[in-house]
Amino acid sequence: MLIQLLRVHLGPYKKPIALLVLLQLLQTCATLYLPSLNADIIDNGVVEGDTGYILEFGGLMIVVSVLQIVCNVGAVYYGARTASALGRDVRAAVFDRVQSFSARELGRFGAPSLITRTTNDVQQIQMLVLLAFTLMVSAPIMCVGGIIMALGQDVPLSAVLLAVVPVLGVSVGLIVKRMGPLFRTMQERLDGVNRVLREQITGNRVIRAFVRDKYEEERFRGANTELTDVSVATGRLMALMFPTVMTVVNLSSIAVVWFGAHRIDGGGMQIGALTAFLAYLMQIVMAVMMATFMFMMVPRAEVCAERVEEVLRTETSVVPPLAPVTELRRHGHLEVRGAEFRYPGAEEPVLRNVDLVARPGETTAVIGSTGSGKSTLLGLVPRLFDVTGGEVLVDGEDVRTLDPALLAKTVSLVPQKPYLFSGTVATNLRYGNPDATDEELWHALEVAQAKEFVEALEHGLDAPIAQGGTNVSGGQRQRLAIARTLVQRPEIYLFDDSFSALDYATDAALRAALGRETAGATVVIVAQRVSTIRDADRILVLDEGRLVGSGTHHELMDGNETYREIVLSQLTEAEAA
Repeated sequence: MLIQLLRVHLGPYKKPIALLVLLQLLQTCATLYLPSLNADIIDNGVVEGDTGYILEFGGLMIVVSVLQIVCNVGAVYYGARTASALGRDVRAAVFDRVQSFSARELGRFGAPSLITRTTNDVQQIQMLVLLAFTLMVSAPIMCVGGIIMALGQDVPLSAVLLAVVPVLGVSVGLIVKRMGPLFRTMQERLDGVNRVLREQITGNRVIRAFVRDKYEEERFRGANTELTDVSVATGRLMALMFPTVMTVVNLSSIAVVWFGAHRIDGGGMQIGALTAFLAYLMQIVMAVMMATFMFMMVPRAEVCAERVEEVLRTETSVVPPLAPVTELRRHGHLEVRGAEFRYPGAEEPVLRNVDLVARPGETTAVIGSTGSGKSTLLGLVPRLFDVTGGEVLVDGEDVRTLDPALLAKTVSLVPQKPYLFSGTVATNLRYGNPDATDEELWHALEVAQAKEFVEALEHGLDAPIAQGGTNVSGGQRQRLAIARTLVQRPEIYLFDDSFSALDYATDAALRAALGRETAGATVVIVAQRVSTIRDADRILVLDEGRLVGSGTHHELMDGNETYREIVLSQLTEAEAA
């Protein structure tokens, strides 16, 4: 998964990567050349007492060192830029894919996991690529080049390398193999911490209202402890790696000095060559240690790449049409024919054979007990999810064939839980119509019965709105969401229990103003409150996903027992009549 992800997203950066590899090759060659120069200065300059030789080759060492520094800086620069670009592209790809998801896919992954995958998981991949460009590219060159240069200094002494390199490789490999499962568990438990923390921040008021602070502290402590335990286990393995490497390094250095001293004593080796050999040994070990850094990152990055790829490979159940309809002949006619919707793996469908016809200039209401499928029915129209049976038609065209931009322009949904974005009142109202004037905004606020409280805010339309609209009340949020839809001026209005947080007086005033504003449009209202929908032109009654009644208020009161029970649970017989 990791290799495939990198192959796809590093493709556009072949030229910077090629330049980076060239710079790393030059700086590594310069690094390998320096010990040989140092050996020559010792053997031919220091031992012989030739000051001129020392100055001449010392100057050459300075030039080589400068070249090494310049190439290294250039390599790090291009490596950092390319790794950052990769992180940006992968995050954008994940974001774009998540934006295409329907409610079904969003529910499958969950918001905390998607946030972790977009941020932490991508960051782990980016860090691995940065280390690969700055360390791993030069590590194999350094290791192979160091062995070759060490052989050039003294072949018999190079036998030490035959023992050192395999021991290091096996030791590191065994440790890294055990890290993979731990890193996967770590990312999953990080999801758990994010989920608990998100719930506690969002539900802070509920927690305080029920005085459940201690219980939530224990929940977070449990999730945090689980993450800590696996992190400690991973840290122990990491901590074991460096002492293992350094033990092998120190023992090999002792062996080189011991056998090298005997070689010098027997006249088979010079002092400068031993010094150079030790330097090459350290370079080989440094290459192995750089590879070790990489191997420590690879298991976690591999797990993160699998999680990112899982998102990127998930196809949305709401598929954009290949040849979209970009123009509608009629305006505002909505029809649902034999609609069925079933969640994947569910034994029973949420909706069964539901029919609905809503025409311009009419108000159609949907009512039913909790869990009867009212919100699901409305969600089928703007394609929050697609029907699994039957069809949904807007102006005679199946919504699955409409261009998404055309559908969004034609249909507007005010959800059951209205959401406001961080910004100002004006930016939220212009969300569906960026070109709306201030006059249009104030008119929409007036219709939505929100003008008075917005005028009372210190900055009016420029008053700040917190993320989710948490700095305004539930009723104010609903009215702003309704005003946002009015600014868009669609042809079909869908209100999913959008008046539940309003008092009866405000509800009545809003519905009266809304009736005048949407006189020529199609309006579909889902509501629990009978007073909100009793004057609708047509009322549909849902029960356990089935359509069990259709008609006006008085018709249903006379002939539909389910509707009658709902009405009489809220009103007296006289009020209902």
